[in-house]
Amino acid sequence: MPIIKTKEFTLRPFRKEDAFSLFKNINNKKIYRNTLRIKYPYTINGARSWIKRSMKARNRKSGFKWAIDINSEVAGGIGLVRIEGHQAEIGYWLAEKYWGQGIMTRAVRLVVNYGFNRLKLKRIFAYVFTFNKASQKVLFKSGFKKEGLLKKHAEKNGKYYDDYLYAKIK
Repeated sequence: MPIIKTKEFTLRPFRKEDAFSLFKNINNKKIYRNTLRIKYPYTINGARSWIKRSMKARNRKSGFKWAIDINSEVAGGIGLVRIEGHQAEIGYWLAEKYWGQGIMTRAVRLVVNYGFNRLKLKRIFAYVFTFNKASQKVLFKSGFKKEGLLKKHAEKNGKYYDDYLYAKIK
């Protein structure tokens, strides 16, 4: 898994010593509300456990997950998961203090390029809650197209939510 450096951030594998900054930056109700799989409250033990699993699983079968490192701190995460044949799902989150700076759009573009060029994928897709306008904007700016509305597609805490399906095709 490559390390990808830009002026603003570095995409790199998660490391054991990332647990505190991961915990500190992901433990946010707004991040929780806009994502399907991130818990709230997010605990330090949850961070340690997730990093341990992430460090063991770095291949096409289990997916690729990068830390978004800003000033030696985990400011976010991005990954290609559910890689099946020619396609994969992209997922991401970013610490609130970095929202609105274009960081996630740049990170998505870099990971999509990796997926298309190195993994030879032909399709990368994302599910986004219909109320998550910021994520929809990131995908649109990254060249993704809205393919449809999936009614009651996501279940979270006993409630059902509609998702938009976005995809980028090579």
